[in-house]
Amino acid sequence: MKQLLILSGKGGTGKTTIAGAFIKLAEAKAYADCDVDAPNLHLIRHHASPVRQTDYYGMGKAVIDANSCLNCGLCRQNCRFEAISQSNVKYEVDSYACEGCGVCEVICPAGAISLQPAIAGELMLYKDDAVFSTARLKMGSGTSGKLVTEVKKQLKLEAVDADLAVIDGSPGIGCPVIASLSGVDMVLIVAEPSLSGISDMERIIKTAERFHLKIGVCVNKYDTNKDLAQKIETFCQERELPFVGKIPFDTAAVKAINKGQSLVDVDCPAGRAATKVFYKTILILNKQ
Repeated sequence: MKQLLILSGKGGTGKTTIAGAFIKLAEAKAYADCDVDAPNLHLIRHHASPVRQTDYYGMGKAVIDANSCLNCGLCRQNCRFEAISQSNVKYEVDSYACEGCGVCEVICPAGAISLQPAIAGELMLYKDDAVFSTARLKMGSGTSGKLVTEVKKQLKLEAVDADLAVIDGSPGIGCPVIASLSGVDMVLIVAEPSLSGISDMERIIKTAERFHLKIGVCVNKYDTNKDLAQKIETFCQERELPFVGKIPFDTAAVKAINKGQSLVDVDCPAGRAATKVFYKTILILNKQ
């Protein structure tokens, strides 16, 4: 199964919109949303089957046994995350602040502290004529990269017969993006024609190049700043990176997304441009 990952380097460029269009055009039997902090691909992908939900356990959280606690205060003094406080003589752990490092457990002379499993989010799977793997990280929880890895494992396990998987990645270049990049065959980077968009595009290209992957670049909403869109295209030519096309800003596309449709479910300039981007991307993906 070949894996096509769609990234942006920043939020709001339209990578989920492009991912939804690609899934429709490819008639993909496997796809995933790895933006576990704010998943939204499910809003434009509809499944008849009920979702299968599984609790995801991240790092453990410290718990203090008040009956065994000596109230010595060593745990609070040595907690780098200031997750332990004293209230009415008793010591308590703020589960949101606790990072599960285990220092308090090791240093406690009475053995009154233990790390307990904590639900950090939920894995979700839709499986009918296609397999859709996604997840949602619990607010305030860490280990987003590990959860992304679980999303991809779930997809690979359940979609063994699929030829292509389209993966909607996270914005930025942090842990969830690194986890998304691992094991894929190609990355399509969706850039926007703005100064911040160009900067973020360059950062994500550098990150993807470290994985020695095939890379393609497209510009979404290119006509909002044609000069910067041209600058992105020139940058790709100079770096010998495949530039697969430009998609215009289109109010018809916006209306389609608001109705829960994909970009290519309606006949509009943005949809036609996205179709051209899709076929150019697939040619690069399948090139030996």
